Amino acid sequence: MAQQNNQQDPNKKFGPGNTPPFGGGDDQQKNKPRFNIYWIYAIAFAGIMAYSFFRSANNAGIETDQLKFTEFVKQGDIDNIKTIRNKKIVRVFLNKDSLAKKADYYKAKLGNDFALVTKLNQPQLYFSIVDDKTFSDDMRNFYDKNPLVKQVGDRPDDEGELFGQIISTLLPILLIGLLFVMMMRKVGGPGGSGGGPGGIFNIGKSKATLFDKASRVNINFGDVAGLDEAKVEVMEIVDFLKNPKKYTALGGKIPKGALLIGPPGTGKTLLAKAVAGEAQVPFFSLSGSDFVEMFVGVGASRVRDLFKQAREKAPCIIFIDEIDAIGRARGKNVMMSNDERENTLNQLLVEMDGFGTDLGIIILAATNRPDVLDSALLRPGRFDRQISIDRPDLVGREAIFKVHLGPIKISTTLDIHKLAEQTPGFAGADIANVCNEAALIAARKNKEAVDMQDFQDAIDRVIGGLEKKNKIISPEEKEIIAYHEAGHAICGWYLEHAYPLLKVTVVPRGSAALGYAQYTPKEQYLYNTDQLMDQICMTLGGRAAEDIFFGKISTGASNDLQQITKIANSMITVYGMNEKVGNISYYDPNQENGFTKPFSEETGKMIDEEIRKLIETAYIRTKKLLTEKKGDVELLAKELLRKEVLFKSDVESLIGKRPFEEKTTLGVPSDEEAKGAISETPPTDLPENEVHPPQI
Repeated sequence: MAQQNNQQDPNKKFGPGNTPPFGGGDDQQKNKPRFNIYWIYAIAFAGIMAYSFFRSANNAGIETDQLKFTEFVKQGDIDNIKTIRNKKIVRVFLNKDSLAKKADYYKAKLGNDFALVTKLNQPQLYFSIVDDKTFSDDMRNFYDKNPLVKQVGDRPDDEGELFGQIISTLLPILLIGLLFVMMMRKVGGPGGSGGGPGGIFNIGKSKATLFDKASRVNINFGDVAGLDEAKVEVMEIVDFLKNPKKYTALGGKIPKGALLIGPPGTGKTLLAKAVAGEAQVPFFSLSGSDFVEMFVGVGASRVRDLFKQAREKAPCIIFIDEIDAIGRARGKNVMMSNDERENTLNQLLVEMDGFGTDLGIIILAATNRPDVLDSALLRPGRFDRQISIDRPDLVGREAIFKVHLGPIKISTTLDIHKLAEQTPGFAGADIANVCNEAALIAARKNKEAVDMQDFQDAIDRVIGGLEKKNKIISPEEKEIIAYHEAGHAICGWYLEHAYPLLKVTVVPRGSAALGYAQYTPKEQYLYNTDQLMDQICMTLGGRAAEDIFFGKISTGASNDLQQITKIANSMITVYGMNEKVGNISYYDPNQENGFTKPFSEETGKMIDEEIRKLIETAYIRTKKLLTEKKGDVELLAKELLRKEVLFKSDVESLIGKRPFEEKTTLGVPSDEEAKGAISETPPTDLPENEVHPPQI
């Protein structure tokens, strides 16, 4: 597994037709203008404010009183009036010609307001009244007392009543609606849980990302290394979608799905990205957690919507990463059951192989927990193929290094093959991290190229953690650490099946490691009893050395004890390597919890006794070996205190060649070629060769 950024090879080929991904081209997707609902509210608000301003401006006028108004009526210079009943005012429309002829009179009555009145559009004046009926009675009495005065026409009306009611009713609703939409966009926007644009209103919509010709992935099978067998499987699936007649002509059927299984960091998701980059069909990508929601029924709804979109785009591929989020086995634990998750899984099962299924849709899924998946999900017809993606071997690691070293300026003396030999058990993500750390270390030292020493420092940092130069260790503690590590080294040196030692140090690293030894484990899948016992003895070497030289033990062997306990427990309860317990395995991969054990209480006591007896036997053997080699341990510890770091060549110069070198170090680089390697301890989850943290 590996990815090389910005390294596109024009000669890369795919499939029988050698068709470039999506027809080639690197045209970027144009930015399409998106409609924003906030513009509606902005326009509506601006319209309301403009209308209100227009109304207020249109109704402008100079305030006067009823007494002046009657005097203006006597002068005969009023065209008409308008009684506004709902506002209890009277608007007065003056005759502008009369205003000009009798300017002196109106200046005396209106004062400084006269100039403004002549400029205003009608009405020019207004005054307040008690109510329209009272004003009507007053005007009737006025005309009765002044019969020669010309009566002014009155048009009673209600001004702005309907508009005011509409505003008072709709404005709070609009404000509440705006607040609600903003909240839902916060909850349901990109990265939220409401289903993307549209928020809660689209909560049942699928959150899958569609990759097609417009938005393609710039990763192809050439960027994936170390997964040759898995690439063949997925390339066949993509080729089936592009050339279905090639297979259907012989009676074959398109596979419904493929499940990518492997430890974290081995390249499952990257392989799916390569499928998206190579395929000329639409590719839907999403995570298993994208189906999960706090609302009931949302997961099943999103599954239905996903397959509805897929049917419209068929033929196509759907990739579900971390499918164990929704694919866990149903009904195993009633107390911890989740109806919503099970409903989502049921809908997925129906869509994958139900009455309404269609051809042309292939499901790719990835998980590192295949043991927890529901059996109905794994059966043929749903996931027809289970593609295992393991940690890469020596050849695979070398190919991965070549890909990741592409953009890095490396030294001409760097040997990629030896780097691959020094990193057994590393996944693709681990190798990518080592390459990046080596480049950073070289840049920190102002180097022009990354050399072997930078990679050795990077491996130390990745495995052991950052070097703690400021950690203060007393001379007494440092002496204990030195003898502890010397005990490990001497046991590994004289035990036939122990891993070859390459480096031992008392320099503290990480948060807890006060010192550690580095080994190069053999890549193997089967272990016999002698090999496991030698590994246990080597791991107990530190504790035994403390007991021999100081007469007391320290807490530094805590990690050692955890590992040997796991190995001893696996030997007795899993692999049947005990005469008293017999050829019985109590390991149940389908057992999700540890509350129930597949053996009786008496058998459990016997297992505990046998584990204790096995470890005690190994400890006695270890103490005997170190007692015989006491001089070598002391010589190595004193040299370690003086130099702090010893390599294999240093150990050879002190105590001589390792007796079993030819049997155990085939293909291992010499100390002159590589002054560092992976810190490796005996495997605990056999037969997989796990990488464990360093220890003192």
